Amino acid sequence: MMRSLFSGVSGLKNHQTQMDVIGNNIANVNTVAFKASRVTFEDILSQTLEGARSPVAGGPGGVNPTQIGLGMTISSVDTIFTAGSLQTTDNPTDLAIQGDGFFVVSDGNRTYYTRDGSFSMSADGSLVTSGGYRVQGWLADSDGNIDTTQALQNVVIPVGTQMKPKATENILFEGNLDANFADAKTWTTNTQVYDSLGNAHNLVIVFTKNGSNTWGWEATLDGTQSGGTGTVTFGADGLVSAGGTGNLAFTIPGASALNITVDFSRMTQFGGTPTAYVNLQDGYEAGSLETVSVDSSGIITGIFTNGQSKSLGQIALATFPNPAGLTKMGGNLYQISNNSGAPNIGAANSGGRGSIAVGALEMSNVDLAQEFTNMIITQRGFQANSRVITTSDEMLQDLINIKR
Repeated sequence: MMRSLFSGVSGLKNHQTQMDVIGNNIANVNTVAFKASRVTFEDILSQTLEGARSPVAGGPGGVNPTQIGLGMTISSVDTIFTAGSLQTTDNPTDLAIQGDGFFVVSDGNRTYYTRDGSFSMSADGSLVTSGGYRVQGWLADSDGNIDTTQALQNVVIPVGTQMKPKATENILFEGNLDANFADAKTWTTNTQVYDSLGNAHNLVIVFTKNGSNTWGWEATLDGTQSGGTGTVTFGADGLVSAGGTGNLAFTIPGASALNITVDFSRMTQFGGTPTAYVNLQDGYEAGSLETVSVDSSGIITGIFTNGQSKSLGQIALATFPNPAGLTKMGGNLYQISNNSGAPNIGAANSGGRGSIAVGALEMSNVDLAQEFTNMIITQRGFQANSRVITTSDEMLQDLINIKR
């Protein structure tokens, strides 16, 4: 039997496999985060008719080996992990990875990896994939601190989470007191402060010009309770030279005593309209979770109805020494294989991991122009191999006809 028949058959079979890969690529041209595959070929073991001979000194030269190939086979089907373009969706739970890395998801028993960030919220507040797999990361403690060295957890955004109130502990003044004020003339400013129960109180501080570069101050709460007095002295440069801080203390029925440190160090005394005001006070009332946002590092921040924000958790990313070695599991999921290497799990924007784009999805990296070109090449290869079989068959038929 002619060896060319078997070579042609191997060409037909493997070009058909290449066509299968091309068809799958084209079918997934609009699949979120799909990574195209390619087929590479290699020749099969060749039959050696005559071995090579080395040259003889003073005699004949060397002779190359005589070998006939037995066809071709598939060397590999590689997944190409080049980045796909981003499509803006404006959905706050749609996430895309810019750079290397995979989201880590779990079904409760096994861990998978994906580039598909089309996430949504489940009834229990978990961030999940379209297939219900729970996104993995780290949850923040009660103070909003995130420890990325801890074991991965389900990322949960608890709807209706409450933030405890915080009593005011510090107040910062800024602005100017008019150096041209006459003695005993006053400037009044006020702000809201909060007690340990989150109740708001009106704090009034009155500045009184006591003499050259010297101002006295007195604080009252809710118009009745006096809580502190002091003096602020300015130098010839108009900056505070003494009395840069003060302490206030108030008794609050049913709540803890209110003790506040006041910082006057940023105030000035120049000629002109007085503008002294409270720039910062660090207390707030109780609040409930209103909205969430995700930054490029995967940190989930909760915005509360009291105007405060706090970190709730962080989404994890994983990189691999050989991502092409991952096993495709369907549903845009990958699993570790013997040749992928162990996952290196950490936060986005660190350790070679990419950043996270919010409100966008990574599209397929299939290049239709390239796929159609490959389709033509594959078709021609298939046709050529089929012609080898046809021609070899005709030659065998001619051989058979010699007998006639």
